[in-house]
Amino acid sequence: MNPKELSINNFIYELPEEKIAKYPLQKRDESKLLVYKNGVINESVYKNVATEISANSLLVFNNTKVVEARLLFEKKTGGVIEIFCLEPADIYADITTAMQQKNIVQWKCLVGGAKKWKEVDESLIRLIKTDTTDLILTVRKIEKFSDYFLIEFNWNNENLSFAEILHLAGEIPLPPYLNRAVEEDDKQTYQTVYAKQNGSVAAPTAGLHFTDEIFTSLKNKNIDTDFVTLHVGAGTFKPVKASTMDEHEMHAEFIDVEVELIEKIIAKLDEKIIAVGTTSLRTIESLYWLGVKLKYEVRSTKDKVLNEKQGIRDEKPETIEIYQWDCYELPQHIEPKIALETLLNWLKENNLKRLITKTQIIIAPSYNLRIADGLITNFHQPKSTLLLLVAAIVGDDWRQIYNYALQNEYRFLSYGDGSLLWKN
Repeated sequence: MNPKELSINNFIYELPEEKIAKYPLQKRDESKLLVYKNGVINESVYKNVATEISANSLLVFNNTKVVEARLLFEKKTGGVIEIFCLEPADIYADITTAMQQKNIVQWKCLVGGAKKWKEVDESLIRLIKTDTTDLILTVRKIEKFSDYFLIEFNWNNENLSFAEILHLAGEIPLPPYLNRAVEEDDKQTYQTVYAKQNGSVAAPTAGLHFTDEIFTSLKNKNIDTDFVTLHVGAGTFKPVKASTMDEHEMHAEFIDVEVELIEKIIAKLDEKIIAVGTTSLRTIESLYWLGVKLKYEVRSTKDKVLNEKQGIRDEKPETIEIYQWDCYELPQHIEPKIALETLLNWLKENNLKRLITKTQIIIAPSYNLRIADGLITNFHQPKSTLLLLVAAIVGDDWRQIYNYALQNEYRFLSYGDGSLLWKN
């Protein structure tokens, strides 16, 4: 079946509230790990994950860092306005650039209580007390779009970046299905131990289980590890309301991949490559399709519009992204090594040491993994695009896997247990 014709109603299971983990285990690596291979389910725990993976394999992690993207402002009338930072305005090349801005920055945001913020020219002001000084943070609406507001932030300290302002003034945006307030411990537990690049509004939750001890056990078995960056957007929680997937718009997210990792993946294609988390999987699979686009010199209308908007001319490398249905409409027969070498050569020809772009890829049945052999991931919500991704890897056995987890006391969603799924 063409994935555009898939109905999300075929990806429903009953998830009782008590199965949702509201808090993580005290020791991250003691979470349960369901292992699925060739139709057979076995049980393990994360601290023993190295025993499930062969030597010389490559595990790819997402080193994005969750930012305190939720900001509260109180109006003079007493009403509270919540501003949730989604992603930077289009004037910035990437999230890192926007995070490093001083004094002023523009972001696409959701606004809770927007009806209370009626005056077009009304600015909201918040005083932020620090150990050394008092900061004044001011926000104003620039423009309203169908699904977000463009918001401008100003602050009165030219030495502080926007990332530092969020750290001082914001809150970690816990997933809405946890149905609880943020607590002090969440600042640490809702962050991977290897988080590095500021930019996500949600954690790459499969990685929450990994500890320094696990990385040592992987190294001792000669299992290689490396990192990509995909900044997780709020779209990861976006419910599928369309009757078929053709009517659902997938969220686009920034990815950042170093040339050295692409070289390593090429060298590891004859070994096992495992993505830790759906975000890592979406990133490395997108690398393949970017190579296919370049191989066939394919530029979609969206690519061309983006290049014109950014004023890109012949002397600069063109912007190229992956859109929702590219991986089903582009040529399907290209070998992974050829696609990745094409991408690598393009980066080197343009003197680029890293690839920074966006991907909107949707991985769903009948997708065939091009780069990854397996996935480590948590248990996902019913009727979600993440569940579609799982079904693309294991087929109809996703029901068997999820029923087993429900019947054997596995904990679900962000703070829950996880699984190692080998592709069928």
